[in-house]
Formats: sequence, structure tokens, C-alpha cells
Amino acid sequence: MMMKSYIKELLYRYDCVIVPNFGGFVTNTTTTQLVDGVFYPPTKKISFNAQLQHNDGLLANEVASILNISFEEAVAKISEVVTEWKTTLKVGALEINEVGTLVLNEEDQLVFKPESTTNFLTSSFGFSSVSYPVIEKEEKVIPLPTITSFDEEQITQDEQTTNKPFRITKYAAAAAILLAGAAAFQQFAPKSNLDTLVAEQNLVEEKIQKATFVIGDKLPTISLDITKENKETVFIIAGAFQLEENAEKKIAELKQKGYSNAKIIGKNQWGLTQVSVASYSSKEAAKEAIETIREEASKDAWILVK
Repeated sequence: MMMKSYIKELLYRYDCVIVPNFGGFVTNTTTTQLVDGVFYPPTKKISFNAQLQHNDGLLANEVASILNISFEEAVAKISEVVTEWKTTLKVGALEINEVGTLVLNEEDQLVFKPESTTNFLTSSFGFSSVSYPVIEKEEKVIPLPTITSFDEEQITQDEQTTNKPFRITKYAAAAAILLAGAAAFQQFAPKSNLDTLVAEQNLVEEKIQKATFVIGDKLPTISLDITKENKETVFIIAGAFQLEENAEKKIAELKQKGYSNAKIIGKNQWGLTQVSVASYSSKEAAKEAIETIREEASKDAWILVK
């Protein structure tokens, strides 16, 4: 019987093929791999597990379908083949075409060597390994431009030599202007005029020092009426609801009982919508009203301070 061929065909379609009372062939899908400059496509690698010996019915149903026999007959035929395989392993290796080779080691344990040329991953059919040349990066060294050094002491001396005549000329011109101004002032401003100007200036300063400013009429008094605004931060809560429509129903119920200021004041930290019966400017005022509200509107009402 072509048991080895049946196993190979099943490995294309399933991840595990168990041979009852012998062991199971297990597949493991790997992605594209790069090894030593060669790209290998995704593949199914085969391994063998001698602990998988129970009959899951997969191989028996395959044999029964191909040979057109009953399930029990297929199980019997598989058992005969397994007996032959175990006899072969005692004297040598058992080769399963395009799947791998099984041998017994010194401890009488099965050792499996998979066939590397067969790819059981159907989605990789037509793909082959591809090699690529190694590209070496060429490094080009660009030399830096040469910087010519200058003698800083020589530059300083040149600047001083260039600027020295200009500075002398500038100072001489300024001195000439000052001398000309002084001569003109002495010519056109007699001494008597200067004395007059000084006297007038002293008189003005004396008047400023003695000046007294007096406000005859009193300024009108302005009265400001400031009323302290008390912000309502204390609420009596009638309930907290998960659904906002239930909160609206509670508000309608409170308003029917005469609490016209009932309203939604937002959600608490657990996401529940809070309904306020009324708001107050202080906690003391809320404490005075809460007993009446518990009797008339909501027996579970509580005080909330924001």
C-alpha cells in the first residue's frame, strides 16, 4: 500500500498527519528568510512527534476514500504498514519519499531528518530562492579647503596706520568749531544781557518754590453699592441614573411635586447622570431643606457640594 504517498498528500492540506501507534508529522509555516545572501520563500517545515499516536481518523479516512474500503478496513491496513515500518527501523533507516528519513538512535528513539527540497506550503508554489550580489558602499573622501593664515599683529598695525591721520583731522576740526562758537558768542552777547538773563531765571525759580496750590471746592463723594454674589455650589441630589431618559423622567416627577428647579447637573465619576432637586448657597441651608425633600420627593436624597 502506498502509505507514504498518502502522508505526503495530506501534508499539503493539513498541519498534522498522525499515523496511529507510530507518530505524527507536524508542519510549521515560516516566513521569507535571508541566508548567506539568498532569499528563500515562505515554506512549511516538517517535524516528527513520536508522542502523537492516537487515531484521529484523518489518515484512515484518506485510505478508505482512495481504496474505496470501510474505515475499519483502512485502520487494519495502516496497522499492518506500521508493523512493517518498525521492522525496517530495527535494521536501518525508513525513508518517506519527499517527506524525510526516520532512524533509531542508540536509545531506541526515533530521529527524523526532513527533506529540505519539498515545500508543502501551497501558496508558495512557483517561488524559488533568489540570490543577490553584495553591494559594497564606496566611501569618497572630500578634502577640506586650505585656509591661509594671516599675521594678526601685522593687520593691527595696518589698521592703526590707516586710521591715525583720520583721527587727527577729526579732532582738529572739532576744536576749530568750538573756538569759533566761543568767539561769536562773546561778540554778539554783551555782558549786561547775560546778567539780565541770570536775574530773570533766579526770579522764576523763587516764585515756583513759594507757589501754593489751593483747591477751593470739595470733590463730590461717590457711593458704590456693591452686592456680593453668592454662587450656588450646594445641591440636593434626588438620584443618579445610567440612562439619561430615566433622569428626565425623574425631573418631570419632581416638577409635578412642586420642585420647579429640578434639573440635570452633569455626570459623576462613574458616568451616571445626576438629578438635582434644588441648589443652595450654603451647606447649612441644604441641611435644613433635605429632610422635607426626603419625605416629599426622594427618600434617598443626599447633599452634593461642588
